[in-house]
Amino acid sequence: MRIDNVKLKIGESEEKLKEIAAKKVRNFKYLRIVRKSLDARDKTNIHWVYSLEVSKEPFKQNSKTYPQVKREPDRAIVVGSGPAGLFCALRLLRGGIRPLIVERGGTVEERVIKNETFIAEKVLDENCNIQFGEGGAGTFSDGKLNTQTHDPRNQEVLQIFAEFGAPKEITYLNKPHIGSDNLRRIVANIRKYILANGGEFFFHTLFEGIKQRDGRVYAVLLRDLKTNTLFEEKASDVVLAIGHSSRDTFERLHSAGFMMQAREFAVGVRIEHLQQKINFAQYSVRHTLLPPADYKLVSHAGERTAFTFCMCPGGYVVPASSEEETVVTNGMSDYARDGVNANSALLVQVRREDFDRGNVLDGMRFQRELEKKAFFAAGSTYAAPIQRVEDFLCKRVSRSFGEVLPTYGAGTAFCDLHELFPSYISSSMQSALLDMDKRLKGFSDADALMTAPETRFSSPVRILRGEGMESVSLKGVYPCGEGCGYSGGITSSAADGMRVAECICAKYC
Repeated sequence: MRIDNVKLKIGESEEKLKEIAAKKVRNFKYLRIVRKSLDARDKTNIHWVYSLEVSKEPFKQNSKTYPQVKREPDRAIVVGSGPAGLFCALRLLRGGIRPLIVERGGTVEERVIKNETFIAEKVLDENCNIQFGEGGAGTFSDGKLNTQTHDPRNQEVLQIFAEFGAPKEITYLNKPHIGSDNLRRIVANIRKYILANGGEFFFHTLFEGIKQRDGRVYAVLLRDLKTNTLFEEKASDVVLAIGHSSRDTFERLHSAGFMMQAREFAVGVRIEHLQQKINFAQYSVRHTLLPPADYKLVSHAGERTAFTFCMCPGGYVVPASSEEETVVTNGMSDYARDGVNANSALLVQVRREDFDRGNVLDGMRFQRELEKKAFFAAGSTYAAPIQRVEDFLCKRVSRSFGEVLPTYGAGTAFCDLHELFPSYISSSMQSALLDMDKRLKGFSDADALMTAPETRFSSPVRILRGEGMESVSLKGVYPCGEGCGYSGGITSSAADGMRVAECICAKYC
């Protein structure tokens, strides 16, 4: 039986759930939580709300069985090991197909070292960084797993994360998150499982192109980045889980005639506040047992729609460049979310007419030009342009920090962000700051910091696919995940990878 709307006060033990359930259902032996969310609508009565299931018999384990292929294809290659690529590979493996995962970056352990080296020495590896490598860009994020999509695979994605070491609570929390620290361990566990069950990984291997015969892929061209050797691998099926920052790959595919669409996107800044002030603005009380507060805001007050995205409670603004002489920012939190600052992307809509010059890749070039402009504006050292909110609103360069100190590790330089962004971006951010402050008191706080630019909100192109998830340009090729324009975030990307794998497996069943 299911019991909904069970409430616990902040600080009450979940052991009390058994007492509450016993008053509604007699003689049950087993209880499990199926939903948990925080109700903070009434600031005088903040509490947890649960949905429970109780039973007299042990709960059945959710062990899913997968249809097995009748014959294994010659070679299934997954290009990219972000959420879409890894979950595609897992689903292929569990259907009886042993995949080869090709990754231009290194293992997650190598990525940690590369990122630390970049911050300390300002030496960027363009193939192994926050954007590229095992786990994809999401590995160095807050690890949010909530999604606005309604794919039935979403819950299976959560179950799989839990299977490989994520806290079990992600399967029932209203806003589940893993944290960057947990994600690194989980991603490594998934790799070990794939290897132990017959899959392969080629790390430090760049996808260079596709060979076709009679309208179908038969091989891929790869480059060993350690030896700079070009080689060929036969392939019957190729999954392009390349991520939203694989600009060189987009250019190669475009040159090879793959049909693409330009997509609108958004750019802006990372805005930082003291986490304790966000907590008080959301809860109106200071309570050590409440989780670090988050927010999600939208404003139509300016010329363009502005919104917050990927809010990281107790997190850090991180350098996320993947090309030399560019500056890119992103946000990251560990599972505990115990950093001093909160940060979020504050983004403004970019329309097609802003960048379209007749080439489908013009949006990508718009992003790159903004990133390069930021690099030179902040002194050509990978430092990021930064400005206090009060100074941004007054259109003056900041002279010093206030109570909020920057967390961006590669250094910052005071700049006027109005000179960095087109006027429709900066003026819309001005209007949004004041408008959002009406709904979240302190959002336009004088000492809040704006670190620029945030440009990797989404892929600026979509590689077109048709029936059966295959590319409309070439049989046997499957564009997949966020980079190819079919998802946004960890969970939806993982679900899209599984969906593609199911289509591949179906061909061989």
